[in-house]
Amino acid sequence: MEGAPLFNDIAHGPEAAAAYWLPAADGVRLRLGHWRAPDNRKGSVLLIPGRTEYIEKYGRAAGQMARRGYDTLCIDLRGQGLADRLAPDRMLGHVERFSDYQLDVRAMLAAAAGLELPRPWYLMSHSMGGCIGLRALHEGLPVEAAVFSGPMWGIAMSALMRPFAVLAARASVALGRPLAYAPTTGPEAYVLAAPFEDNQLTTDRDMWDYMVAQARARPELALGGPSMRWFDQALRECRALQRMPAPVCRAATVLGGDERIVDPAPVHAIMARWTGAQLDVVPGAQHEIMMERPGTRAAFFDRADALFSG
Repeated sequence: MEGAPLFNDIAHGPEAAAAYWLPAADGVRLRLGHWRAPDNRKGSVLLIPGRTEYIEKYGRAAGQMARRGYDTLCIDLRGQGLADRLAPDRMLGHVERFSDYQLDVRAMLAAAAGLELPRPWYLMSHSMGGCIGLRALHEGLPVEAAVFSGPMWGIAMSALMRPFAVLAARASVALGRPLAYAPTTGPEAYVLAAPFEDNQLTTDRDMWDYMVAQARARPELALGGPSMRWFDQALRECRALQRMPAPVCRAATVLGGDERIVDPAPVHAIMARWTGAQLDVVPGAQHEIMMERPGTRAAFFDRADALFSG
């Protein structure tokens, strides 16, 4: 694989790190980041990030897992980070079909095998990555266990707004406006547009500043709101996953008690029918469990370690 840039100075990840370009089956260029544990005795984490996110955002998370004995492999999904952007407006989060993300997962798996990533492999995912990861588990993702942070198995909106949002998304695509920004969103990166005091991601000022500093230092990594096409596809994929039986895989999910980005109801429903899986709700925490206060972060990574090594 061809080497790619990895901005470890802003990621704060383990020193043993490398990044690679890799193509998906449809030719979209993706980027992969690999952080190696100094003493890998437990295997490797395949980390699928959320919408707008990029490899460097998970440098500190990789450090947490490295201290527990795991390598971390993270991906810039299509349309974000340094992967190919799929719309003329590079700040627009766009994808033609949600199933295209599975091409990214398959490319990631092929690269993991080519890099001889230490086994066993485990899934860790956040938000939209949890949606992609759950679908991948249904399609036979070869991991021993999976941990989800604030998974996007539904999108938060009021009961009154939901039917209008669904109709608006379908109508926008049908009327030839798939590249319009979804309602209430625009080209600004959220962490640069929102004040810390009322943000929906984290209650931890240090982690908020970490995300802001990355967006300012490397604006080419940042992303704005999603397209109407993405929104329509996301709603359809969430409904499909909600109707499916839980996959056969050891799993745990951690959800913030003050979650305002994903819809908590489908998370509770899916976890309730997932045999042997556990749902932990953290009072006072928001969407970014891996970017929350130190105690919440440590508990999440300890929870993942216990699940994986158990």
